[in-house]
Amino acid sequence: MAKDLEVQEGGASAARDYQDPPPAPLFDMEELGKWSLYRAVIAEFVATLLFLYVSILTVIGYKAQTDANAGGVDCGGVGILGIAWAFGGMIFVLVYCTAGISGGHINPAVTVGLFLARKVSLVRTVLYIVAQCLGAICGCGLVKAFQSSYYTRYGGGANELADGYNKGTGLGAEIIGTFVLVYTVFSATDPKRSARDSHIPVLAPLPIGFAVFMVHLATIPITGTGINPARSFGAAVIYNQEKAWDDQWIFWVGPMIGAAAAALYHQFVLRAAGIKSLGSFRSSA
Repeated sequence: MAKDLEVQEGGASAARDYQDPPPAPLFDMEELGKWSLYRAVIAEFVATLLFLYVSILTVIGYKAQTDANAGGVDCGGVGILGIAWAFGGMIFVLVYCTAGISGGHINPAVTVGLFLARKVSLVRTVLYIVAQCLGAICGCGLVKAFQSSYYTRYGGGANELADGYNKGTGLGAEIIGTFVLVYTVFSATDPKRSARDSHIPVLAPLPIGFAVFMVHLATIPITGTGINPARSFGAAVIYNQEKAWDDQWIFWVGPMIGAAAAALYHQFVLRAAGIKSLGSFRSSA
């Protein structure tokens, strides 16, 4: 990879052995005529479908195995730890499988964060979010089709604010949880990190999956853990109960705020994009 110059504090310039990709165009209508875009959209749809299918089945299976009225026991099933592993493990697997095709977003909040950082165009952002939401609905629909006797009885895996917590607490949990996830996505895919750590075989999907796992451990007792608007929306559509819809705004507003904060923090604080732009302007003046 060709070397270029990076303006640093004090006006000094140093060679660097990586190159940031150019910002994605805001409106790129030419993308609509490319098969690569539709292939990526299909990949996002299928990946989100599989993600919801496996993870929601795990949630419902756990609740069925711990239901004392149905012969279950308190310590039965995979537990909260197993549910967190199901979500984190599926993200690891699916990001690994789709990263080379669509970038492996599988989450509207991740897509919006990358859009704000000019990593994807507006056209791709909109199509990705539509595909993710449709994939989530279909994934939850498959769960209900295969587990119809358990689906409604055990809440359909829908995200709801737990009893004893107010909406502000739930919103804060979603903001911070999504910040952790999107911050990890930016860090794991940073070209600067890839260049510096090229001697260490770090697999980007691994820390992303671990971030999902850790956030679930922290926030399952509060909101059931959204941090993915498509996951919450798909479950709410198929479950279709009042409580899930009443709390739905938390699982959109929180993740979007968290994603935006992570994008701004990474781009303008850690990567100092504003300072670099100002330095380039001064050097050309």
